[in-house]
Amino acid sequence: MTEKRDYYEILGIDRNATDEDIKKAFRKLAFKYHPDHNHDDGASDKFKELNEAYQVLCDTEKRSAYDRFGHNGGANIFGRESDGFDFGFGDIFEAFFGGSASGARQAPEKGASLQYNVSITLKEAAFGCDKEITLTRTEHCSECQGTRSKPGSQPERCPNCNGSGQIKRVQSSVFGRFTNITTCPNCHGEGRIITEPCPKCHGSGREKRQRTISVKIPAGVNDSNQIRVRGEGDTGSRGGPSGDLFVSLSVEKHEFFQREGYDILYKLPINFAQAALGVEVSIPTLEGDTKLKVPAGCQSGATFQLKNKGVQHLQERGRGDQIITVSVTTPESLTKEQKLLFEKLAESLGHHKKKG
Repeated sequence: MTEKRDYYEILGIDRNATDEDIKKAFRKLAFKYHPDHNHDDGASDKFKELNEAYQVLCDTEKRSAYDRFGHNGGANIFGRESDGFDFGFGDIFEAFFGGSASGARQAPEKGASLQYNVSITLKEAAFGCDKEITLTRTEHCSECQGTRSKPGSQPERCPNCNGSGQIKRVQSSVFGRFTNITTCPNCHGEGRIITEPCPKCHGSGREKRQRTISVKIPAGVNDSNQIRVRGEGDTGSRGGPSGDLFVSLSVEKHEFFQREGYDILYKLPINFAQAALGVEVSIPTLEGDTKLKVPAGCQSGATFQLKNKGVQHLQERGRGDQIITVSVTTPESLTKEQKLLFEKLAESLGHHKKKG
């Protein structure tokens, strides 16, 4: 068993200390090590040790017995172990701060936020759009308008706290007299009692309702972006503001476009003849078709750029580009006539000879 430390050493005072010296020392150290004030490991045990020392040294009879017999003799004279004192952590906290934090009257509370997922096309993401979404949220009761009382009736002032929502009591401690403020248990801090609850919401003041809301999707958004619509969440309580609506976006895959940042990527397939002779082709864009001239002798992998044909920059001016990559395709099957033509072409071009 661990040997107890000397009580005078615990409080940092000498054996000739006055009652006032003991109180000052305890007051200083108790504030430092109180668990509600100090969350370090060991602070709680340190506080218990301080509390035990103070309970003995602040009592004239117990102090005298401790000075004569120490811990062992003192335990018999005191008639109980020294760690079971009435002066608890909560009382110390109240003495330091003038009351309990739970005594505050219930304040207005913001409503809960809601989450909604919306799927949009690549074009809608590029240029923005308006989306109508239907959701279910908590609102004020349509019958009592959130008052919680039956229409035509009025809540009564709480007789327990006289409408303040708080109960005050005066306590005396080693630090003097303090006012302890707690939430009224009768009205739960509201200051009033609902005597005739609304029959529709059963006195909750709230109900679930379905709403259709128009949400503006800005140009330039991307997959997994989230839009915050303020005030479109659940209604707050006790006069608090409504929560917010968070709309998560999912951009659908396009048939032949790919997005890279603010650029749009497009793969243009052409045949051997078009690549060799050159060709003018129709190119799809987010805004419709446009013409592109592919020069003669174009190789597979060549790229062309259509300026400002990409995605609108999010919350900025300007747009990305459309990048076109040429892919020269090889026919998988040929007619007899086509095969003869290719054989003649191959003969006229000659065999490829390796250098070196």
